[in-house]
Amino acid sequence: MLLTIRNTRAPADDLGWLLHKHPARVHSFDLSFGRAHMFFPEAAPDACTAALLLEVDPIRLVRGGPSHQADGLLAQYVNDRPYAASSFLSVAIAQVLRSALAGQSKDRPELVAEPLPLTASLPVLPCRGGEPLLRALFEPLGYTVTAERLPLDPAAPEWGASRYFSVTLTRTAPLSELLAHLYVLIPVLDDGKHYYIGDDEVDKLLRFGAGWLAGHPERETIALRYLKHRGSLTRLALARLAEGEADVDAEDAAHVARDEAEEALERPLSLNLEGPISLGEERQQTVVQILLEAGAESVLDLGCGEGKLIARLIKHKQFARIVGVDVAHAALERAAQRLHVDDMSDRQRARVELVHGSLVYRDRRLEGFDAAVAVEVLEHLDPGRLPAFEKALFAAARPKLVVITTPNAEYNVKFANLPPGAMRHADHRFEWTRAEFTAWANAVGERHGYSVELSPIGPVDEAVGAPTQMGVLRRCQ
Repeated sequence: MLLTIRNTRAPADDLGWLLHKHPARVHSFDLSFGRAHMFFPEAAPDACTAALLLEVDPIRLVRGGPSHQADGLLAQYVNDRPYAASSFLSVAIAQVLRSALAGQSKDRPELVAEPLPLTASLPVLPCRGGEPLLRALFEPLGYTVTAERLPLDPAAPEWGASRYFSVTLTRTAPLSELLAHLYVLIPVLDDGKHYYIGDDEVDKLLRFGAGWLAGHPERETIALRYLKHRGSLTRLALARLAEGEADVDAEDAAHVARDEAEEALERPLSLNLEGPISLGEERQQTVVQILLEAGAESVLDLGCGEGKLIARLIKHKQFARIVGVDVAHAALERAAQRLHVDDMSDRQRARVELVHGSLVYRDRRLEGFDAAVAVEVLEHLDPGRLPAFEKALFAAARPKLVVITTPNAEYNVKFANLPPGAMRHADHRFEWTRAEFTAWANAVGERHGYSVELSPIGPVDEAVGAPTQMGVLRRCQ
């Protein structure tokens, strides 16, 4: 699977600055479904071409679970996914070219908004809808489209044409705009995605569609296909577009406001020797202390959000490797700002990594860690995705130690400003009682060979317990 991007405005090799990749090197990255390589077959002052080559491992897809599998036993191993541009390529763009996609360049910020004469080439692009749909998607955005339909078999022309095209897109535009268009529209043309579609996909669509999707004549088709034909999500996306909510900063501010509302609800519930602290601060202090006492040197922060826990972890030299994982690009950007990643020394930067990824799919980048923590994350998952989360964390990643905190629903009656039956956060999918969390944690430990210790965090009420419940699971072997 290949994507090339060519710049012909001198000095053309400025493309390397925008992509955050040195043109003289080959850059390789492990992904949950294969491996990506970034290299420059052409790097000169008058023309520079960057190539993103994606190797999709069909065996790894089958092992990844039913959501990755094609219909039929043989089709699970023999299919077009390693060769045809699809949502795998979009994920690779988001992970390998994250800064370029976000329109960021520390060393050459003046280049970010600069329109460049760019040519993007996709040798094999599935087009369910044919060339008319291909043109209907890209031409309104100002692209010159060249498309050659590929035969099913060049040696047997009588078999006819395939649904695959060799496509070239030409436009003078900032690189980030081109990447955003490819990120959204490649899965739309393929009319399929390899991963679970949830509410966060609406946020992604609006984020990367900001400034162009609302006025696109095919916005309904784009939303429907991007969201995998899920009617409720499509209606939500179109409604938000109609209401002018596609602005990323506004959505990000709304998410932060929901977090702040939960923090205000819980503040202050705890005390330490230095005076009042919030429940959130006590949770983080407790988790850090457990990791220190366990001797963990490598730590995964699952659902790291804006990096509050990571900011505490990096203060301790014991933690030689800290990786924060989140499904939201905006959260990772806030974390990078909070941690001042760009200003870190090389030694400090080597300890910390922020990774875009899902918590419900096996990801080989998350294997081999001493510890993993999920602080107030579990309740943000749909209940139907909990088995996938369990499999990805306890069966695949298998850290030696797992620390999980989650709200105790019984304690909610103690919050005067919380209506009866309401949850603490607008994004919570559920909140467990102590008995429900105990049953889940013990079952997980039994299935995967972990011992389980349960502890309260925050002030303990004799009748309803503590506001936060914590499970510490230690791998037995």
